[in-house]
Amino acid sequence: MNMLDDIEVDISVELGATTMPIHHLLRMGRGAVIELDTTERDPMRIYANNKLVAHGEIRVEDGQLTVQVIEKIIRRS
Repeated sequence: MNMLDDIEVDISVELGATTMPIHHLLRMGRGAVIELDTTERDPMRIYANNKLVAHGEIRVEDGQLTVQVIEKIIRRS
């Protein structure tokens, strides 16, 4: 198992996405709202090293925000 300790995996969770011109982004101030392509009921996308590996949902446990995996994405090669 020691050789697995040195493997780095970058995990990211995407709540949603949008496309906007950079000049709109630069004009935004504190408290600005950005509309995403998802709703609060849609699962989040979980990426490992920029590859989609699962879908998940936000949970609050003991005052901590967590992400629970609800579906693994299986890729057949």
